[in-house]
Amino acid sequence: MNRPRPLSPHLQIYKPQITSILSILHRMTGVFLSIGSLIIVLWIVSLSLGAESYSYFVSIANHWFGHLVLMGFSFALYYHLSNGIRHLFWDAGFGFELKSVYISGSLVVVSAFIMTILTWSFVYFF
Repeated sequence: MNRPRPLSPHLQIYKPQITSILSILHRMTGVFLSIGSLIIVLWIVSLSLGAESYSYFVSIANHWFGHLVLMGFSFALYYHLSNGIRHLFWDAGFGFELKSVYISGSLVVVSAFIMTILTWSFVYFF
């Protein structure tokens, strides 16, 4: 009477697919965008408090770690935007074929990287 129960898929059995990875990344970028919005609020508050607090904020933002955080924020913004557009196509009933899912997933990641690189190239060189 003591039969072994079947195992449900879990992280040691389940092989991650591009859709699951991109879905998790979409959720993570959403959380990161929420945190980034707090940075934007701090920037606005530092502007309203005067030149001294604004210069302090700018000194933090101009640090290498500040640049890394801002680059991550811009990547999160572009990834979330690109994946949101992908989801709009899915809501309209397009792109459910397996080949389309892989192509659109790759396009989302590539377009997010390209837009981030273009944005920061513009920031540094213009």
